[in-house]
Amino acid sequence: MKMAKGIPLNDQDRIPWLCNLHDILQRDVASGQHVILACSALKKVYRDILIQGKDGARLKCDESGKEEKLAEVKLLVVHLTGSFEVISGRLLKRKGHFMSPELLQSQFDTLEPPSAPENFIQISVDKNLSEIIATIMETLK
Repeated sequence: MKMAKGIPLNDQDRIPWLCNLHDILQRDVASGQHVILACSALKKVYRDILIQGKDGARLKCDESGKEEKLAEVKLLVVHLTGSFEVISGRLLKRKGHFMSPELLQSQFDTLEPPSAPENFIQISVDKNLSEIIATIMETLK
């Protein structure tokens, strides 16, 4: 609702959402699934939450109080890069999207591009979709 009103999200808005996404990733990985998650994890701390949860817990307690190891979430960050002008132009073409184009600058201002030791690849949005997919698939091999 904030974004629809043109108000940028802050950490307090994003962290509960990221924790929910972590829980979904944790559940699906534990059941043996491979998962693709698309979201704007703009800061390193956000990506860390996706991998480890808010408190970095690697153990959880079952009903009897016995600790059990959680499934490890291995995350490959696909960092799509593009100029403000290119991304703004694409955003302006969207119809009915919740994010107002006026919020794009706040996204660029918040962005902390991934860096070592994070597991990531960087791909330009100037590539076409089939090239982007091919690059991701090659990296996952």
